[in-house]
Amino acid sequence: MTPRLLRIGASQSPVVVVDDVMGDVPAIVAMAAALAPFPPASGNGYPGVRRVLTPADGAGHGYATALLEAVAPFIGGAFAVDRFDWIEASFSMITAAPHTLSPAQRMPHFDSTDLGYLAVLHYLSDTPGSGTAFYRQRATNIERVDAANRDDFLAAARRVGAAQTGYIAGSDTAYERIGMVQARVDRVVIYQGSLLHSGIIPPDMPLSADPRIGRLTANMFVQARP
Repeated sequence: MTPRLLRIGASQSPVVVVDDVMGDVPAIVAMAAALAPFPPASGNGYPGVRRVLTPADGAGHGYATALLEAVAPFIGGAFAVDRFDWIEASFSMITAAPHTLSPAQRMPHFDSTDLGYLAVLHYLSDTPGSGTAFYRQRATNIERVDAANRDDFLAAARRVGAAQTGYIAGSDTAYERIGMVQARVDRVVIYQGSLLHSGIIPPDMPLSADPRIGRLTANMFVQARP
């Protein structure tokens, strides 16, 4: 494994990038394909399909456990925590056409206002030009959303939401891109869910729900414990 620690934005928020984490990615893709078709994502704004992994999924759940064990030292080092709790893990695929997106799906988002709530994203497909980008909201200068600034962020987001179209691609009049990680097979990126972020979705990317064709990722969320 090859780790890197990035510092994003004025907040110098830590973002961990680890390459060559699991090795046999085709086996993981085959595992995901065996669980397909995935249901539409619910309870959040994810623009696609998502298969939440549980202990009943056997090998799939074991894969997620092994991945979190592999990157645990990097989580501890970058975020100064001794342990973390597993919140959720899933196989996910972006499938929504740009013109079908809701206003919230067209702009950067946050997963939680808790600084200890961490996202662990494993890229599993070869999708050139894809990745994950991080943003600052221009009207408020917010990069990380917390309990104190959440209302200000949401108010400013509502004012500009209707004017945005499709998947956000780099900086625009409402948001400045302050960092990015390119997708690469078997790369893991780890960041605070409070950090404004969005997937980088190139216009020619296949929006397929087939794990062997579309943009397949494993999305995991953990709660860091000091």
